[in-house]
Amino acid sequence: MIGQENGKNRLQQAQEDVEEVKGIMLENMNKADERTEKMGDLEERAEHLLSKAVVFEKRTEKVKQQKRWENKKMKVVFIGIGVAAALIILGLIIYAIVNSTGA
Repeated sequence: MIGQENGKNRLQQAQEDVEEVKGIMLENMNKADERTEKMGDLEERAEHLLSKAVVFEKRTEKVKQQKRWENKKMKVVFIGIGVAAALIILGLIIYAIVNSTGA
């Protein structure tokens, strides 16, 4: 009888150990599922962020080109104003010289 009780205790202990391991494994599987969900969410957010970055990069390139064009136009305008001012000054000088020699 003592042998049978000892065997039952061992069997009962083994079953308790199995249940404990089973509980731990289920907990680990649940945690793994949660991590998988979180990774999926993180991947979606990363993809969304990447698409926004691509749009931002395109917009910045467009703005950069637009500003470059505006700067070139302003340079042309200032050069034109400078040339016009120089021609007016030159014309006034020539007019003054012609009037002073002719008078």
